[in-house]
Amino acid sequence: MKIVVGLSGGVDSSVTAYLLQQQGHEVIGLFMRNWNDASVTLEDECPWIEDSNDALLVAQKLGIPYQVIDMSELYKERIVDYMFDEYQKGRTPNPDVLCNREVKFDVFMKTALSLGAEKVATGHYARVESTFDNNGKEIFHLLAGKDNNKDQSYFLCQLSQDQLSKALFPIGELTKPEVREIAKEQGLVTADKKDSQGLCFIGKVSLPTFLQQQLVPREGEIVEIFNDFAEYAKPQPKFNSKQEELEYLSAKIDYKKEDGKVIGKHQGAQFFTIGQSKGLGIGGHKESCFIISREMENNIIFVGEGRNFPGLFRKALKIDNAEVHWVREDLRLKNGESMNVLARIRYRQALEKATIYQYEEGFYMEFDNPQSAIAEGQFAAWYLDDELIGSGVIA
Repeated sequence: MKIVVGLSGGVDSSVTAYLLQQQGHEVIGLFMRNWNDASVTLEDECPWIEDSNDALLVAQKLGIPYQVIDMSELYKERIVDYMFDEYQKGRTPNPDVLCNREVKFDVFMKTALSLGAEKVATGHYARVESTFDNNGKEIFHLLAGKDNNKDQSYFLCQLSQDQLSKALFPIGELTKPEVREIAKEQGLVTADKKDSQGLCFIGKVSLPTFLQQQLVPREGEIVEIFNDFAEYAKPQPKFNSKQEELEYLSAKIDYKKEDGKVIGKHQGAQFFTIGQSKGLGIGGHKESCFIISREMENNIIFVGEGRNFPGLFRKALKIDNAEVHWVREDLRLKNGESMNVLARIRYRQALEKATIYQYEEGFYMEFDNPQSAIAEGQFAAWYLDDELIGSGVIA
């Protein structure tokens, strides 16, 4: 089989290419150049050049064809511009999820298929398996990676059945130490290379610095809300329906400046996110202060002291119907239906027990235990056991 591997210059994609070659496939290495502006990276040298060189060295070592494709314009348009727009609106996007949906498994995959490839492989810690339904239709299952510490199924939560049908994740069966060991044994230059901590395919970027390139700083106030805020002690009303209860539980509290005390200044609410504690410059507290809300129109950040502050927690979230995506279309809920699932609202979060509900007015997720820092714009993903079956953008 002819397979294109997205070589990123890291150890995971390098071992992916090696494993497929060992299985007897015809492997082509393709490097995506997604960013040209070195002014926002944290190193003096441009990281994509170093990554591209490492990818080339791996391709040479394995004796496979290698080429670089420039996708920087597309990446700026579909990922970066969207990201700036979302932050400007006071939402918290996830560029890595979007990069997989819009770039890696869309335009990049189409480019690979145009080169005659049957499949595209990447170095994600996830797995794809397939079964057939009663009508003989093949169904693709997106499963968590075997390495619990590295599982990246969340980043693939917006992929479709068509995309999964052409995707391979060979290292999903391995742990990170096993991947590094294979790279060392084969003398691959990436064996000891640190994992990228930056934005998907941009490099080691300071996100605040990156945002400040495009979003204009504007001084605003930091307002502290206290534990005795009346809304926190308010008893729940009686509900006429489950949907009414879910609407109530998923609603944000609308804080006002007079609800708390001004304790500092910031340079723009758009540079921060819900649950953030770093970079606020607040002193004089026993515990750190965490952002519980942002009021974009008046540029106010609301904070509460301590990671157990009541204003950080909500028991439910809402997703607009247009933003609901089912990886498993055959499991899609009809109006009025519900399903017990495991769910997460951010990468690295442990899976939590939840129930999802579909109504004409929207899709709701109710957790067994209240969740901290539910942020608009992030993706909530839901699983059955270790299979990711759907996801959506938090409203």
